[in-house]
Amino acid sequence: MPNVEGLSIEEASKVLKELNLNMQIQNEPEEYDKTKVVVKEQLPKEQIVVYEGTKIILTI
Repeated sequence: MPNVEGLSIEEASKVLKELNLNMQIQNEPEEYDKTKVVVKEQLPKEQIVVYEGTKIILTI
């Protein structure tokens, strides 16, 4: 699992899609700029082994 903390939602989404991982955003407002809002926390954390299709939970 790569580290996407500190990346914008847009950047994190690209990284996770390239690895065939799914993304769920916690505390997601109805409208926001995906290029400016950054990931504060991710689960699972970086360097944990995950499989394709795993849901990665991002907190913004």
